[in-house]
Amino acid sequence: MPPAASRADAPDGAETDASVIVRSLDEPALFGEVFRRHAPALHRYAARRLGGPDADDVVAETFHTAFRSRHRYDPAYSDARPWLWRIASNLVRRHHRTEVRHYRALARTGADPVLEGHAERVGERVDAESLSVPIAAALARLSKGDRDVLLLVAWGELTYEETASALSLPVGTVRSRLHRARKRLRTALPASDTTPKEGRR
Repeated sequence: MPPAASRADAPDGAETDASVIVRSLDEPALFGEVFRRHAPALHRYAARRLGGPDADDVVAETFHTAFRSRHRYDPAYSDARPWLWRIASNLVRRHHRTEVRHYRALARTGADPVLEGHAERVGERVDAESLSVPIAAALARLSKGDRDVLLLVAWGELTYEETASALSLPVGTVRSRLHRARKRLRTALPASDTTPKEGRR
């Protein structure tokens, strides 16, 4: 399934990801711009799921794989995020046991190292940490499929269509898995709390 078209344009009139990728076929160094644009967000996503050291490996391998397969990228899709997150999601699945251990450790300690390491999130820290223990415990109990959908939308900030593309699923399946995962997380939270904020629909 090709990556879904994104509603986001390149910032400030810059070239789209697709244009950069196409030009990088003749000038490989240009692919570094795709890395610059998306590596920080991809690392945050992977670190939330696996912890820092494994996230480093996932990001490095994601961009290595993307670079080697860039000749197959469909330039009709301007935003490379669903394509990159698809590669990353496949790599994260290889670390299933590490991911579950990460959530269980977070559920025991109540500290999210990703939030701790990003100063711009300080304003959200108290609320986020109060949710981290029950959320982490619930995430550890979700099936891999439901967890992938939930976290691509909530932490990867992909739309339903982009998530469907990243996981090669029908949009209807994404919606049903997301509904099921969010319902399970709600049962693990105090009545006044909410599940992680969704990304773009």
